[in-house]
Amino acid sequence: MSLSNDHWSPLVKSKVAEVLADTSFAVPTTEFSSITSPDATFALAIDHTLLKPDATSAQIDELCDQAIRYKFKSCCVNGANVGQVFRRLEGSGTITCAVIGFPLGAGTTAAKAFEAQDAVKSGAKEIDMVVNIGALKAGNYALVYSDIRAVVEAASTTVKVILETVFLSDEEKIAGSFLAAEAGAAFVKTCTGFSGGGATAADVLLMRKSVAYKSGVKVKASAGIRSFDKCLEMFKAGAERIGTSSGAAIMESVQVAAGSY
Repeated sequence: MSLSNDHWSPLVKSKVAEVLADTSFAVPTTEFSSITSPDATFALAIDHTLLKPDATSAQIDELCDQAIRYKFKSCCVNGANVGQVFRRLEGSGTITCAVIGFPLGAGTTAAKAFEAQDAVKSGAKEIDMVVNIGALKAGNYALVYSDIRAVVEAASTTVKVILETVFLSDEEKIAGSFLAAEAGAAFVKTCTGFSGGGATAADVLLMRKSVAYKSGVKVKASAGIRSFDKCLEMFKAGAERIGTSSGAAIMESVQVAAGSY
């Protein structure tokens, strides 16, 4: 069923006002909030990521081998690498995650839905899609909702919606989070890491507040997270998943150079 902006605009306005007025929100306790070291529980929060356009087959294999070694939740890769990752991870307990509409989010809804369906056929168990950022900023909430909903229906699995918070006002972050939750997303996610900036505790908290009304919807923090302390900051703000290319270094307590995704 297609819903117009006349339907969504007042709902979004109401949700924005509600979230901004809530000054007493307490972040719910999760299994990750009390972590004190990069242990086995910590590893289950990590989407081990390699999304660079020049990633080679050998580098993708190395990513998978690290994920298997540390028992990370997933390996997150571009669509062309999904089949390879799925085969490499088979039987390990680590799952395959694919990005969709990445990194701009500006493809058509039909293209995103097909891309998601294709990734699932190749072995993806989770989908991270980029929201239509321009539509969200323009207040075209009907398009934002239908875009996310089409991917959720096509994938029939866990979908995380990347808001690309570096481009958004607080009101737009709330609107995007609300629409993603309404469309059936399992997570709202901060950033791609390809547009500058990165995840902040303030954004994670705001997104967590925005989806708190919807049981089961969680927050993933991604971009610029290169240390265990930064992960802890995200967990305490309400994140329950971390996207990082520095997972192995964090587990090994190795310092990662600035500029790494």
